[in-house]
Amino acid sequence: MNWLLVAAGAAVGAPLRYLTDRAVQARHDSLFPWGTFVVNVIGCLVLGLLTGAVSAGAAGAAGQPVQLLVGTGLCGALTTYSTFSYETLRLTEAGSGRYAALNIVASVTAGLAAALTGVSLADALWA
Repeated sequence: MNWLLVAAGAAVGAPLRYLTDRAVQARHDSLFPWGTFVVNVIGCLVLGLLTGAVSAGAAGAAGQPVQLLVGTGLCGALTTYSTFSYETLRLTEAGSGRYAALNIVASVTAGLAAALTGVSLADALWA
């Protein structure tokens, strides 16, 4: 049964990632991979919120089925380290080392900040 929850979350996360990436990237005429950046930061926020809910003991909001569905399935398919790595490498190969460095620093910083924000929000809601 657990694998069905993961698959259901992934079935939502993967198309959501693709559609969000395309929508965001279409609004920016830039080499910077804004679409991947946005989906990764959103995923960090959601996972931080879920982790914070688990830490706060919000069993209804963060029981094992929700963790599998949202944490592993949805966030696993929504976020993408491989695309982040590929796009950073592509920027470097295209001679855009500054964009590559910005992508690394901004993605890690914003991802950590989003996860911390999610944990803090969960603490405020369920503590």
